Amino acid sequence: MYAYPDINPKALNPREVYEVKLLLAYFLNQIDVPCTPDQLLQIATADELVDYFLYMQSVKEMLEADIIEKVEYNGEECYALTEKGKAGADSFKRLVPKSVRDRIYASGLKLFARIKNENTVKIDICEQEKGCEVSCRVFDSGIKLMELKLFAPDTEQAEHIKDKIMQNPSAIYGRILDYVLCNSEQNYLDKD
Repeated sequence: MYAYPDINPKALNPREVYEVKLLLAYFLNQIDVPCTPDQLLQIATADELVDYFLYMQSVKEMLEADIIEKVEYNGEECYALTEKGKAGADSFKRLVPKSVRDRIYASGLKLFARIKNENTVKIDICEQEKGCEVSCRVFDSGIKLMELKLFAPDTEQAEHIKDKIMQNPSAIYGRILDYVLCNSEQNYLDKD
């Protein structure tokens, strides 16, 4: 499971409210974008980094101590660091191990990438008489960049295709463009 089975990275997980508060302040300072309460909860509790109850107590205390505040961002209620919170995040971040800080930052990046993908890629699975049709549409700034339909022999494989596309839709779009452009250039060269 881990590269070094005798060393479990969860052993370094925060176990005290003050550690979680420092970790959350560090993350919000690094990402520099307000997070909805649900987003911050998902990020902090991903991979069992922070215990749910410890997280809830930490957020409550951070709000009461004016370390974070509720703000409106993109039409949603979010948490953002106050100036007091930013100063504390910079001053005390080393009290939480770097490996734990790296894990919460990576968790946040994954969540925001997934949210972006969900907003720019629409995938539908339509069961057919024989198999499934996976329809994928990729958008950017309201423009449909690509529409692709793939056949899958069953629902399980259709879901697998959907999951693979959602992991990195821009890579699939880029590979298709590379293939088309490379083949076009090759065909052009073959005519000479």
